[in-house]
Amino acid sequence: MVDPYVYVVIVSALALLAYYFTLLMAGLARGRFKIPVPSHSGPEEYERYVRAHHNTLEHLVLFLPGMWLFAYVVSPYWAAGIGAIWPFMRVLYARGYHKAAEKRLIPLYISMPPIYTFVLGSLIGGIVRVAQGA
Repeated sequence: MVDPYVYVVIVSALALLAYYFTLLMAGLARGRFKIPVPSHSGPEEYERYVRAHHNTLEHLVLFLPGMWLFAYVVSPYWAAGIGAIWPFMRVLYARGYHKAAEKRLIPLYISMPPIYTFVLGSLIGGIVRVAQGA
């Protein structure tokens, strides 16, 4: 039988690859727009690549630990199932943001509920476990 946490591992790796995609795209944009290091300022088109990268990092900091906490106190299967939404939506978010700021919104709104579910679900699950003496 497969350890159920393997599915959380797979989703975690996908999330890190989604983050790396935004890092790579921001780096390539730096070269395309000829932005000297260490500047993050440039034309709006370039700054959208940088914002997509930074925003993904900001969400990743909540997503990964939240998913692992949820997997531990609630269910690794549910954590992986809910979490699988996030990496794909973040790639779509970045691709939309690269085109125009307003094109990032739908994937952003879809990628946020898993984070809320994980953070609140793990808090509630932890309280329930303490109450049950588990």
